[in-house]
This record gives sequence, structure tokens and C-alpha cells, in this order.
Amino acid sequence: MSEVGDEVLDLSRAPLLTHLMELRRRLLRVVVFCLGAFGVAYAFSEHIYAFLTQPLVEAFGDNQDRRMIYTGLQEAFVTHLKLSLFVAVFVAMPLILNQVWKFLVPGLYQHERRAMRPFLWCTPVLFTVGAAVAFYGVFPLAWEFFVGFESSGNTVGGMPVELEARVSEYLSLVLQLIMVFGLSFELPLVVLLLARAGMVDLEGLRAFRKHMVVLVFGAAALVTPPDLVSQLALGIPVLGLYEISILVVRWRGSG
Repeated sequence: MSEVGDEVLDLSRAPLLTHLMELRRRLLRVVVFCLGAFGVAYAFSEHIYAFLTQPLVEAFGDNQDRRMIYTGLQEAFVTHLKLSLFVAVFVAMPLILNQVWKFLVPGLYQHERRAMRPFLWCTPVLFTVGAAVAFYGVFPLAWEFFVGFESSGNTVGGMPVELEARVSEYLSLVLQLIMVFGLSFELPLVVLLLARAGMVDLEGLRAFRKHMVVLVFGAAALVTPPDLVSQLALGIPVLGLYEISILVVRWRGSG
């Protein structure tokens, strides 16, 4: 009786152990790739940081005798580490999603596989598009706006006011905006996923339009710099993506 019980227990534990071993193998693959990408990104971190500062350099215009500073002994080093980690995760994201997909796909039905495949491919694409909108569209306008508050001190009794940005603060602001825009552009996928789960429907999405306007611009005012350009640059595309989400849900519902 004891031998039979032990055999049943081993059979019941085998699938769990198999899944855990498979999960460990895929996590190890992701970690190794991320460490390799981190090492490469750190080797080129100065070039990457120079690329990210180009919008600020262009905002300064003809006055190129400018500098960035760091006030803490370890600040520049930690900044390069954060930048390298962000780049490594960004580069590894397709592999991470691929490994997640391969881990989940054996337990999915055929129709569930077809439903999830667009999310797998569209997630990094939409994030990249959002990051590109932030870098090429928002940064030049926002940085020019902020740099415009410099003054030469020519007024009576005035002193010159010049921007000397800290490397850590600049990188934090850049990465924050890239993350915000990248995640915001995932809105159509989130709405479509909620619709397929039965949590929202077409009529509910249409009725929520006016609330969405207030919600989007309220969130944009909190997560972007306090200038109208950044808030409009985030709010208008997100509202456009919401309308696209409605069209996608309508198309999938009629399909």
C-alpha cells in the first residue's frame, strides 16, 4: 500500500518538476543573454549616452560650449550602469517574450495560440514606436522650450542663467519619458485583450470616450514635464490609439 502511494505521489509531482525545470532553463537563457547585452551596452554606454543627449545639444543651437555635470562621486558610474541595464532589457525583450511564449504554448489550445500570437509580435513593435515618438518628436520640442528660460543677464542688475544639467537627472527624465510613451502605445493591445476576456465591449468603449479624454490628459500632466508640448504629444497619440482600439475591437467582433 505504501509503495502504491509513493508511486501516485511521484506521478503527481512529475509534471510540476518538469515545468519548473523548463522554467529554469528558459530563465537561465534569458539571464545569460541579458548579461551579455549588458556587457556590450556598458562598453558602448558613452556612445549611447551621447546619442540620448543629441536633442539637448540641438536645443542649445550655436552655443556648443556647454557641459553636463555630476555632483556625486559615484553618480556618473551609476548612471552608466542604469543606462546599460535599460538597453540590455530593451534589446532582450523580444527574446524574453519568445521564451515566455514557448513556455506557455504547450498548455494552450489552438485558438488560444492564435489569439495570443499578435500580442507576442506587436508588443515590442508598439513600444519601439512609442519610444521613437518620444525621442524624435517630444524631446526636441520640450528641450527647446526649457532651454528657452536661459538668460544672458543683460537686464539691469541681472545675472546670467544657464543650464548645467546633471547626467543622472537627464537620464532619469529621458528613460521616464521613453517608458511612458512606450507603455502608452501598448493601449490597443491591452484593450483588445480585455475585450477578448469579456471585461469590456464595443458599446462600453464608445461610452467611455469622454472619460478617456480627462483620464489621458490628467495622466499626461502627471508623468510628463510641466509643459504643454509634452502633454499634448502624449495625450493626442494615446487618444488616437484608443480610437484605433475601438476599431480593432469592432473588426474582431464582426470577424
